[in-house]
Amino acid sequence: MAELGLCSRREADDWIGQGWVLVDGQVAQMGQPVRDDARIEILPEARQSQGERVTILLHKTMGYVSGQPEDGHPAAVSLVQSRSRWKEDRGPRRFSPAQLKGLAPAGRLDIDSTGLLVLTQDGRVARALIGEDSGVEKEYLVRVVWAPNGPRAPDVVEQDVQSVFPPDRLALLRHGLSLDDQPLKPAQVDWLNPEQLRFVLTEGKKRQIRRMCEAVGLHVVGLKRVRIGRVLLGKLPPGQWRYLQPDEHF
Repeated sequence: MAELGLCSRREADDWIGQGWVLVDGQVAQMGQPVRDDARIEILPEARQSQGERVTILLHKTMGYVSGQPEDGHPAAVSLVQSRSRWKEDRGPRRFSPAQLKGLAPAGRLDIDSTGLLVLTQDGRVARALIGEDSGVEKEYLVRVVWAPNGPRAPDVVEQDVQSVFPPDRLALLRHGLSLDDQPLKPAQVDWLNPEQLRFVLTEGKKRQIRRMCEAVGLHVVGLKRVRIGRVLLGKLPPGQWRYLQPDEHF
C-alpha cells in the first residue's frame, strides 16, 4: 500500500491493526504474506481517517529546531497554537489540540534559518516531500559574504559580494560539489542582488546550502525558504501558520 502511494508504512500498519484492510475479502493480518494477484480492499473508515489528517504550513523563525527539542531550543511545532494561526487563513478547519498528535516535519530547516516549514500527519505528504524518490523543488533566499579565509578573517567582503565572487565558483555551486563523499544533484543558483543568492534544490542534506557556500569561499549570514514545490511562503507572517488547503498540491 505504501509503495502504491496509498499511505505511509506507519498508516498501513495502523489500518491493518484497525481491520480496515481486506485481502481477497478477508481481514488482513500484520505480516501476512500476500500474493501478487491478491485483491486488496481499503475500507471507507481508512479513507475517512486519512482525510482528517492535517498538513500545516509554518513560517519558522530563528531559534526553533524542526524536530524534537534539543540543547534547550524549542521545537517548531510549539509555534502551532490557536492564537498563532494566520488571521487570513480562510480554510474551513477548526484548530484542535488533537491535530498536534503525530504532527512531524516533512523536511528540516536549521535552527538559524527561517521560512516555510511543512508539518504533517499525512504520510503521503511526507513521502512526496522527503521520500527517496522525491524531486520536489525547494527555493531559498540566501544572503552571503565573501570569506575565502573564514568569516572572522580581516578580508571578509560584505558589500557587492557578486563583484568579487569568481564566476567559476558560481558554476561549482550549480553542479560539481560533493558533500559527505557524495556528489550533489544539479542546483539552480543565481544572484538576486549583489549580496543575495537564490538557490533551488531537489535534495536536502544537513545544512546543505551553508556547506555548499563554505566550499566556495562564501559565508551565509541569512537563509530563508520561500517555496516548496508549488506552495509559496507568500505573506504568511513569521511565527504564524496556516493549513494546507485541499486545492493546494506540492
